[in-house]
Amino acid sequence: MNQKVLRILEFEKIIDKLTEFAASPPGKELCRTIAPLTWPEDVRLAQRETSDALRRTVLNGSPSFSGVRDLRGSVKRLQVGGVLGMPELLHVSSLLTAAARVKSYGRSSGDSLKRSSLPRAEGTPTETGGEEFADSLSESFHLLEPLTPLNQEIGRCILSEEEMSDDASPGLRRVRRTMRLTEERVRSQLNTLLNGNRSYLQDAVITVRGGRYCLPVKAEYKGQVPGMVHDQSSSGSTYFIEPMAVVRLNNELRELEIEERKEMEAVLAALSAMAAEWAPLLESNYEILGRLDFIFARAALSSHYDCSEPRFNTDGYIHFRDARHPLLDARKAVPITVTLGRDFDLLIVTGPNTGGKTVSLKTVGLFTVMGQCGLHVPAAPDSELAIFEEVFADIGDEQSIEQSLSTFSAHMSNIVSILERADGRSLVLLDELCAGTDPTEGAALAISILSFLHNMQVRTMATTHYSELKVFALSTDGVENASCEFNVETLRPTYRLLTGIPGKSNAFAIAGKLGLPDFIIKDAGKRIGSEDAAFEDLLSDLEKSRLALERERAEAESYRMEAERLKERIAGKQSRLDESREKILARANEEARQILANAKAAADEAIRNINRLASQSGVGKELEKERQKLRKQLDAAGERTAVRAEKPKKAYRPEDFKIGDAVRVLSMNLNGTVSTRPNAKGDLYVQMGILRSQVNIKDLEPLQEDTISTPAGGFGSGKKQSREKGRSGSIGMSKSFSISPEINLIGKTTDEALPELDKYIDDAYLAHLPQVRVIHGRGTGALKKAVHQFLRRCRHVASYRLGEFGEGGTGVTIVEFSYDK
Repeated sequence: MNQKVLRILEFEKIIDKLTEFAASPPGKELCRTIAPLTWPEDVRLAQRETSDALRRTVLNGSPSFSGVRDLRGSVKRLQVGGVLGMPELLHVSSLLTAAARVKSYGRSSGDSLKRSSLPRAEGTPTETGGEEFADSLSESFHLLEPLTPLNQEIGRCILSEEEMSDDASPGLRRVRRTMRLTEERVRSQLNTLLNGNRSYLQDAVITVRGGRYCLPVKAEYKGQVPGMVHDQSSSGSTYFIEPMAVVRLNNELRELEIEERKEMEAVLAALSAMAAEWAPLLESNYEILGRLDFIFARAALSSHYDCSEPRFNTDGYIHFRDARHPLLDARKAVPITVTLGRDFDLLIVTGPNTGGKTVSLKTVGLFTVMGQCGLHVPAAPDSELAIFEEVFADIGDEQSIEQSLSTFSAHMSNIVSILERADGRSLVLLDELCAGTDPTEGAALAISILSFLHNMQVRTMATTHYSELKVFALSTDGVENASCEFNVETLRPTYRLLTGIPGKSNAFAIAGKLGLPDFIIKDAGKRIGSEDAAFEDLLSDLEKSRLALERERAEAESYRMEAERLKERIAGKQSRLDESREKILARANEEARQILANAKAAADEAIRNINRLASQSGVGKELEKERQKLRKQLDAAGERTAVRAEKPKKAYRPEDFKIGDAVRVLSMNLNGTVSTRPNAKGDLYVQMGILRSQVNIKDLEPLQEDTISTPAGGFGSGKKQSREKGRSGSIGMSKSFSISPEINLIGKTTDEALPELDKYIDDAYLAHLPQVRVIHGRGTGALKKAVHQFLRRCRHVASYRLGEFGEGGTGVTIVEFSYDK
């Protein structure tokens, strides 16, 4: 695609912004050299890469590409057997560290994507081998090789660009240890000389000249200190003399320094040889990191401009909705909707100056170029772009003084070049076609040019002020008018692009608003031909009709929204009425149950007293029969007053229930939490407050997490123990909200405890509690024995046992009930 078009569309500003988001030299280089792709599969892959990078960024943030250095020269030296210096080896280590960091990011972001519910880009594979998440970037992350052994070896041997570690090699460690000892001997010798000849010295310091330790001797005492003169001060008052006593030691130091350099060169050679073995992988890492940096820069640009991935076709169809030119202020830019290439292949845009015609033209061209470069576009997600081989544009003033070209000549030269090269795979954008010449001839020439492009089936968008082109669009199949809306009252454009409606220049209205006298405007109107005036009047009528339709549409939408609100309000009132009705019924049933329960309690108490009095008279069995008969009648009455337990909303499977899920036990009208997985029969344990019971999945209904509330003061005392819409399972289910799961008999005599236990067992049975705790204490064991004898005779009790560790031990008896299925 020609660079002139990219310059006209200001694509270089997009490139500059894209380059800012890249962090590495190769990434920035790829950003600066980005170019539109023309092969459909390449375009779709580039778009998918950008989308996948954006999704990873949303979940895990952006990866860091800092530390990636240009190693291409170093790698070539390694391939021919060269030795790298410490800075170059540190650059290799920095590259490998970046590769390890980015590869780790690829794994973690892939895991996050696998767990997330974000939609995947079109064409993205789901999983590799059913185990790992895979998208268009997974292979690049997988191909990165951190070369950890090489990276660690470089880090162990080289501390900075100018410092090598003593542990780089045994020889280097030995040499440096010897050097330190020799330096200490030199300093010790010099200190002795310094202290014994202080009067000869300019300063009582040890200095270094030419790599050799010296003393600063006064010029007049130069002959008093035998040795080698290495330097003289600028004033000539001080000589820097190496005393003869340390000459030999200084010579040893110089020899050790030479040996140190040899050892360091050996270490660098060994590291270079090690790196040379992985030279292809180093080059591959460099290229992959640069490409990933480039892709994530495209994702960052998408996020910056609030873009979306467009769909692509090869049919020349363009449609984008709510499109915003990326270089305009997003807070002020007015979104436009453009369609071209399906019902018509030529779109003629008319309207006043500064109305947004040129911006619309550039938006179409820039979106096409951005999309084919793999960049997202700032438009609605369902936007669609065509893939073109070439984009041609004639926009702006092409006047050239050097080439002696007027505005019209410059435009015409450009159009001639476009006509020679455009075909059915091209997009042509023409701004103010054939302007700058005689309007009659210019309009005729413009119609001929557009007719040629239309016959060639070239997708074309052109702007103009010529009324003849509006008529041409109205009378020609496959050609459509469009206009940029203008508010005459405020003299301001709205920048909305209206397809299907030709625009007006509004010259008379604008001139009148700006103060031009009315008589001049009227005189100008008389000079317009009758056909032109009629056409302008038709356009005005069309504009008025369009505005009226838009107002009616807005009014109809307002009515529809109001109807929806009224519908929701009525539905809410009906729901509240139903809920209130059920609460009233439930309250009435509860009151009836309470009355019945009180009566039963009074009757039970009376019968027990009679039993106690008649135990010696021989009529106890007859009284017990009458008592059982009365209890059955009371139970039957209780069943009639109870609200039946609700049924599950649907049949659930064992895998629908997991440990920790919130559920409702329908038969008990209680909320709880699943504490075990269902067995083969569908039975599982549910924790309801301090109560843990085995329940079948047929008796369970899953709940949302926020509907569970663990009671704070014991079973049945939670503030959010909700009875859904006021319903309860039965008298027993209502009872479950007031009956404690335990009774405390400590401190009571046997005669006092057994009647209280008898009533409690009856109430707990009616409450449908699966088990209760009887607290009798240890003591002498008399109360425990009496309780067990009573429980042995009670027909509602399925079994009982002493408590285990954590349940109260032998001071507590756990009672389980039997209910008829």
